[in-house]
Amino acid sequence: MAEGLKEDAMINLIYVEEDVRQHPRTKQIIARFPKATVLTCQHHKEIFNPSAQNFRLQKKNPALILARQTGKFVHPIPPSYGIGGQNNFYFSHMLNCMYDCRYCFLQGMYPSAHYLLFVNYEDFQNEIEKQTLKNKDATWFFSGYDCDSLAMESVTGFAEHFFSFFRKRPQAWVELRTKSVATRVLLGSNPFSNAVIAFSFTPEELSKRIEIGVPTVDARIKAMNEVANHGWKIGLRIDPIIDCEDFEKRYSGLFTKVFNHLNIERLHSVSLGMFPLPQPFFKKMEKLLPEEPLMAGPYESQEGKVSFPSKIQEERIDFCKKLLLQYIDKKILFCC
Repeated sequence: MAEGLKEDAMINLIYVEEDVRQHPRTKQIIARFPKATVLTCQHHKEIFNPSAQNFRLQKKNPALILARQTGKFVHPIPPSYGIGGQNNFYFSHMLNCMYDCRYCFLQGMYPSAHYLLFVNYEDFQNEIEKQTLKNKDATWFFSGYDCDSLAMESVTGFAEHFFSFFRKRPQAWVELRTKSVATRVLLGSNPFSNAVIAFSFTPEELSKRIEIGVPTVDARIKAMNEVANHGWKIGLRIDPIIDCEDFEKRYSGLFTKVFNHLNIERLHSVSLGMFPLPQPFFKKMEKLLPEEPLMAGPYESQEGKVSFPSKIQEERIDFCKKLLLQYIDKKILFCC
């Protein structure tokens, strides 16, 4: 898969909030798409929020929306979702992803599949600065929950811009989570100690079927190892773990392949996560993907969330933990 986004093939329509029409970042992005139709709107909610939209249809040819974030810029996350830090937040410079993973909660959460990019990066940074100064210990900021942190870097310039910010603030740790091989910005930058580049994986057979558009496992492993050898700290994210036929064979094969190539000295953390979805998201995804086998289960609902039955979750997590501990120290293994 080519580095980053094939702009001319992927973006034909750009909506721009009137308030950011003259923003330097807006102008830079629009200049990358000389063939795109550019339309102005008063507020991105006019385009992104209407309920009578079809996520699956829009996913075939998403538009790009350039806007200003005016709400909360960073959000706390439960401690159980962290990787060792006590002060954990996530932030989303962008909503939605260029990939089409069948399990992705975004299609259940948002009415629109358009890419919504907030161009006011500096306001995110100001809030990150405030949160960092509140805490004596290191503060973690996770990017990649509502989008892929690197897949559209050639358009957004997100990572390049934020690297200079975090490099000067060693108490503020940043995790960029990705399934991308768009690593040019990483290989062209000097690594810094308070950053973790986290790559997500599922076994190849599953990835081919349910992670549409995602680079192959081999391509991601190659990219991850290049990034590690360049000096970046690496995170390995086995998330979500998908119950499947030949589970043990497939996941043991994935781990063998990863650790046969990974520079283990650069591995910062490994995390495991199952497949939980808020019940309203799951119901919406069932309607959007009526023929998708993944939606057929078996699942159970507990405390408003849909996931694999508890016994299956425990067995799958336990198997993966035991296997991973053959390769890594238990101090860097986390269950999220």
